[in-house]
Amino acid sequence: MIEPMGAPKPPLEKLVLGCIADDFTGASDLANNLVRAGMRVVLTVDVPSPGESIDADAVVVALKSRTVAASAAVEQSLRACRWLRAQGAGQIYFKICSTFDSTPAGNIGPVIEALMEELDCGFSIATPAFPENGRTVVHGHLFVGDTLLSESGMRHHPLTPMTDANLVRVLQAQLNPAKGRKVGLIDYQTVAQSAPAIRQRMDELAAEGFSIAIVDALNNADLARLGEALHNSTFLTAGSGLGDSLPRNWGFAPSHRVSLPPARGQKAILAGSCSVATNTQVQRFIRDGGEALMLDPLRLAADIELEIAQVLAWADACWRSEAALPLLVYSTAEPAQVSAAHAQLGVARSGAVVEEAMSALATAFVTRGVGSLVVAGGETAGICVKALSIRQMQIGSQIDPGVPWCYARTSLSPHGGLHLALKSGNFGSPDFFSKAFTLVA
Repeated sequence: MIEPMGAPKPPLEKLVLGCIADDFTGASDLANNLVRAGMRVVLTVDVPSPGESIDADAVVVALKSRTVAASAAVEQSLRACRWLRAQGAGQIYFKICSTFDSTPAGNIGPVIEALMEELDCGFSIATPAFPENGRTVVHGHLFVGDTLLSESGMRHHPLTPMTDANLVRVLQAQLNPAKGRKVGLIDYQTVAQSAPAIRQRMDELAAEGFSIAIVDALNNADLARLGEALHNSTFLTAGSGLGDSLPRNWGFAPSHRVSLPPARGQKAILAGSCSVATNTQVQRFIRDGGEALMLDPLRLAADIELEIAQVLAWADACWRSEAALPLLVYSTAEPAQVSAAHAQLGVARSGAVVEEAMSALATAFVTRGVGSLVVAGGETAGICVKALSIRQMQIGSQIDPGVPWCYARTSLSPHGGLHLALKSGNFGSPDFFSKAFTLVA
């Protein structure tokens, strides 16, 4: 039996909500919102073994499935769904990115279809809305702040460039035409009315032959009404913003701050995201005098062992002279620099060498005594957490909307455990890297 660490006594005695997250930063983001809304939550890394039992109100299974082949994403998601259902979860929540990160091949559409079939679900909704972080949906179009998704920095994403803000069109293109599912819309005027109005529109769309509906949301009140409307739904797809609204359907209310064990050891940041937000955070950290070192994919490809050794020598020297100093190692770069590396190495090779380096550095940093580690970027977070052999995490206090401090036990740490902040590339204030370490216990 796995016990959620430091959690209050639950009002219910069984798992009520099972969540499948398509990356690790998104998993911690959703778990954070569920904890804030009063649930006892366990975040697991990958699908637990069939015989493993977890005592919690909600379990978030963190997968690294966003950018793998669609068939692999479907297989992983189905395994997670079956394990969660075996635990008693009555509602399955497929957690996607708040910028709907995907390509014409998926993976959002294929996973939704597979989970609908697994759960015998004839109609479901999808919304990435997270107004607290500036993600809103209007007339089915996703906005990042005041900018259409297709005009935001996401249009340059190296793996999932988002060049169309119309989510009805984007999701429809990802569905299997042979299965005949149609994507509709529940617009903001309906959402603004009431939960019964949303439910009625869902029933109308289903009767008209639609299988999935993108749902508009402009603010938290919209998500609250949507959450209420989904009370009896078996399956839903959403960003983490909806995580604040669903727990009240089972009688949960916002709870006190969860305390993590005291933080010990050195502090470090690994930034692999090339988003506009992370680029800004890297530059702010450097401008404020932070110690930082950039990873170059070309040098890594030429001799990765030498490059990693040089980074570790630099880190050791910094820590000897300034024990409490946070260090930043980053591959974050502007779109032109990313394109140049891709042109010489190819997209796959360029990404692979950076991931290999980040994985090795995460392990080396923790074994050297790093007790508080910030990781920026979903892909980077996934490879670092797996390299550290972390199986589950406790969710602590929020740093910025969507980004909490977490705590994980790991045998690699001389302290017995590690404080982790897994930051989505697009999240966080410009001073996030410095601010994070002022908030860790």
